[in-house]
Amino acid sequence: MDYIIDEMKDTDWDQIAVIYMEGINTKIATFQNLAPSWEDWNNGHCRECRLVARKGDTILGWAALSPVSSRCVYAGVAELSIYISPESRGQKVGTVLLNKLIRLSEDKGYWTLQSGIIRENVASLNLHKKCGFREIGYREKLGKMDNGKWHDVVLVERRSGKVGN
Repeated sequence: MDYIIDEMKDTDWDQIAVIYMEGINTKIATFQNLAPSWEDWNNGHCRECRLVARKGDTILGWAALSPVSSRCVYAGVAELSIYISPESRGQKVGTVLLNKLIRLSEDKGYWTLQSGIIRENVASLNLHKKCGFREIGYREKLGKMDNGKWHDVVLVERRSGKVGN
């Protein structure tokens, strides 16, 4: 597959929101039930660490960081989100995108990336493990989907070998 990893632009939002909704519809990617507006999403994510996999004018997937706290001591800790279009899954797009985001985050001074992954999302757990994340625990029945099903959330993190030592 021929694609590039590129900085996310606000003009990418329509395609990003579609991919996000495709993840939401799986009922194992997030507890959200609707994609937010661009304004809400933009305000909740770190501006310096947002990437897309792009093939021509088509977005194949996206990854971004969100701050975990406004307290200065947590300035280098971020929550990771990554979503890949159904057509692009299983083609290493997620691996390339996540590894690029890890390098970018370290260049920007982040020392810990973390994520909470619904236990049934085995593909995401495997992707994170492949990219150097480790399981640090889980939270039992943390969230209930709009279909009434409760899910455990596996907590994973990746500590930078480059920053924060």
